[in-house]
Amino acid sequence: QVQLVESGGGSVQAGGSLRLSCTASGNEYTLHYKWYSMGWFRQAPGKEREGVAVIEGDGTTGYADSVKGRFTISQDAARNTLHLQMNNLDSGDTGMYYCAALGQVTALQGLAAMTASRIAYRGQGTQVTVSS
Repeated sequence: QVQLVESGGGSVQAGGSLRLSCTASGNEYTLHYKWYSMGWFRQAPGKEREGVAVIEGDGTTGYADSVKGRFTISQDAARNTLHLQMNNLDSGDTGMYYCAALGQVTALQGLAAMTASRIAYRGQGTQVTVSS
């Protein structure tokens, strides 16, 4: 099994920053998913799900065009915690943010998979609200 627990969401003014975290655990995570791609996606009411950022097992990263230059995905050295640093937030970033265990895929494949809801494991999400 894979357990993913997100934290760090909240309310912030436009232009502000937030840092999301996702703690991963479980036998299947430790034995398999830990060594491959992990990502973040978001869902806002009335909007399509959007894959936001992916980090591959070798540290290669990929981002949606909408967040490039503003968001940074990272992972701790033990590969048990995933982070998403979000800077210069705007109202379009409002939504529920989820982390996902993606398996052995590239960053581009992972972004597409999350957008298409083709993922095996995700957390319960953390809400981000940006007010203008």
